[in-house]
Formats: sequence, structure tokens, C-alpha cells
Amino acid sequence: MGVAVSSWQLARAVSQSGQLGVVSGTALDAVIARRLQDGDEGGHVRRALDHFPVPALAERVRTKYFREGGRAPGIPYLPIAKLSQHPLVKSLELSVVANFAEVWLAKEGHDGLVGINYLEKVQLATPSAAYGAMLAGVDYVLMGAGIPAEIPALLNGLARHQTCALDLHVEDSTTRYSVEFDPEALMGSDAAGGGLPPLHRPLFLAIVAAHVLAVYLTREESTRPDGFVIEGPRAGGHNAPPRGRGALDDDGQPVYGPRDDADLAKVAAVGLPFWVAGGYGTPERVAEALALGAAGVQVGTLFALAAESGLDDTLRAQLLGELENSGLQIRTDPLASSTGFPFKVATLPGTLSDPELYEERVRLCDLGYLRVPYERAPGVLGYRCPAEPVATFVRKGGSAEQAAGRKCLCNALTANVGLGQTRRDGYEEAPLVTLGTDLDGVTALLTAHPAGWSAAEAVAYLEG
Repeated sequence: MGVAVSSWQLARAVSQSGQLGVVSGTALDAVIARRLQDGDEGGHVRRALDHFPVPALAERVRTKYFREGGRAPGIPYLPIAKLSQHPLVKSLELSVVANFAEVWLAKEGHDGLVGINYLEKVQLATPSAAYGAMLAGVDYVLMGAGIPAEIPALLNGLARHQTCALDLHVEDSTTRYSVEFDPEALMGSDAAGGGLPPLHRPLFLAIVAAHVLAVYLTREESTRPDGFVIEGPRAGGHNAPPRGRGALDDDGQPVYGPRDDADLAKVAAVGLPFWVAGGYGTPERVAEALALGAAGVQVGTLFALAAESGLDDTLRAQLLGELENSGLQIRTDPLASSTGFPFKVATLPGTLSDPELYEERVRLCDLGYLRVPYERAPGVLGYRCPAEPVATFVRKGGSAEQAAGRKCLCNALTANVGLGQTRRDGYEEAPLVTLGTDLDGVTALLTAHPAGWSAAEAVAYLEG
């Protein structure tokens, strides 16, 4: 969920409760770098780094970012290089180490299952990030926000420490582009010379919204996942656009209809296990999913508000207060995300859901995870994002209309977990919270646990 809302603490607690705990793999390089700069309270990140299989590589990350006692007030976080087709070695090292650390911590001290979730839209980060997670023994990889057709083959290659490549979706392209990752070059002889045994190849679950896509991915062995998460439009975060003309209601939200509901019977006929998501956060809905042939459910909102999630404590208390007073509203914003996918936004004072706060923020792009490559000239890539400064985006071939209403999710989502950037002019990045629209489960849990609930209590509730 989001950036580090599905924290290692949350995934570990869910896993210890007998279910699949999933950490968010989005922007983990920035997350780990910023935790180290904040002093690494409890020493958790450094403890994970002590177990990285190439100590010298982990030590470079520790030396670069760790600050004993944390940053001084008003000091910005160190910048990290933006994703690109040809990343710097230090960027790959940070990506691998960060994903290793988060998964290692989630798996520490128990034998439960742990997964990691990536966005297909963030292609440039995927190979190195997945390799880092696999070095820590991740059990499942989940991916949505696109068509993850190349991921099964990628995981096969990474398990053998082989050089792997992903085709890039490049706007206005006249030729084929890819991002390549060579574990041997990064890790040294340990990766290919027998120092590291073949890695456990995690199971892969493709997150899709339509049964048609599930059928498509199973046609070829190279694209066949090990299962699916079928996610409906009530889920938090990014949603698939509505099928059809994409009409908006009077509140400016996309209108979803029966065509947007996946045919679960056709999904079941594919013969692979599947989980359903988006509005399945109550025991009754869990039972309904099982009766329809699902292996289970994927639930986000209940756990985003649990004590172990990475969500900032003040934000969590504010959300629970709004929920208790029946004032919490979740909108499907068609413009907020630069990906072009609709994005769920909790209407909450003090966040970028407030139009005035949104207008006050100076547009800039210093994290860049949602930038997309475009062809500047044959063989030459540039990168742009509709949430960056409008003049910059237009200069790169975008339009002012495409940029209108876009919010910088990269900076806002890091602010959600207490890792927002502080600017030298004193401006602090504001959060933007996403939750699913199904609040029945969290309302029931709040009634049972007025002071808040743990992940284990959420699992027990769903199990009935």
C-alpha cells in the first residue's frame, strides 16, 4: 500500500498471524535512505544490512546515508538519483540493499510467508528491486498498474543471477528500448562464481482488473503467472480506468458499471488460484469470495489503519477521528496520479486533497518514480511527468491540459509515512492519503477497538 504504508512491521505481523504479509516495494531506495538519515531508530535497517550477502556493498549504503542521532532540524534529506535506463552503480546498490532490508526485516524471526508489491508503471526500478527482495528470500511478488507480462521470465532469470532485461514502454518511440540489470556486475564474483547459490524463485501474482487480461497472460508459458489478484474499482490506490467512454459523475468521479466487474467464473476457469480485492474487508465478503472459488482476499484499508502500518501516527488518528464522526470521504480522482489511472484520495484537512494546499505547493519533480520515458530522438530517451512544472512538461512534449490537476504522488506518499522532504526554504511536503471506498470493515473494527487495532486483530476479524 502506497510508499511504506505496507511496512515491514505490518507485513511481519500479518505473516505471524498465518496470512501473507506484503511489503510495498515502491520507492524503497528513498525510504531506506531516509530512515538511515533519521538515525535508524531501533537499529532495524542496520541490523538488516549486517545480513546482506555482500557486506562491502551494504557498508557503502550505510556510510553514505546513516546519520547518528538523525538529521538536524530543517536539513533536507540527501537527494538520490532518479530512475533512468542506464542507472548509476550507486543507485543500483541502494535499490538492491533497500529491497533486501525491507523483506529481511519482514521475515525476521518466523517462518511465515512474505510478499512484495511493485507497480508495473515503475519499470525502471523493477529488475534491481526484485533481485534485492529475492536475496532476502521473498516468497511472493505481486504487480499491478499495467500488464506484467515479462515478470515471470524476469524472476526465473534473477533466481539464477543472470543478466535480465525488461522492455520499456516509451512514448513516441520509433525503436525498441529496454532496461538491463546484471547481478554479476553489481555483486561481483559472489553472484556468479558459486559464492551465492541459486535464489528461491518467488511465486508471482499478477494484479488485474479484468478476466480478459487474466486469460491473455496465461496463453504463453513465458507470461503465465502463478496466480492473480482480481482488483475491483473500490480498492484504494490506483484503479483501472472504467471501460467504455469514461464518463464522470456530478462530483467529477469516474463512473464504473457492470462492465468493470471481472467475471470470476471465467477467472476460475483459467485454473490458477486467485484472490479478490476492493471491497472485501469484512468476514461476510471473505466468505463470499471463497464461495465464488477464490483462494482468498487481498485487504488494504483495514491494515493501513492498523497500529503496525507505516502511516504517520497523526494522520492515522485524524483518519480514525473522521471515521468515528462519519465524516471520512474517499473520492476517485481521475487526475491526481500522473500515471493516468484514477486514484483514490481521502478528503482530509491538511493534505493535498485540500485545493488551497494543492495550489500553494510549488511544482517540482525531485524523486521521479512516476516519470515515463519518451523518445527525444531515435535512440535517445528523455523523461517527463505531468506533475512536474508545467513549462518543463510542455517543453518535453507534454501539454498543459495533461498537467492540469496532477499531484506529486512521489513526495506526498513519502510524507504519509513521516519521510516527507523538508525544503531549504522551510516548506515541508504535505501528505495525500489513499484508502479504499469500502469502510464497513474499518467501522466495525473501530466499534470493537475504539483506541485502534493491531494487524493481528484485523486478521482475526476477517477470519470471523
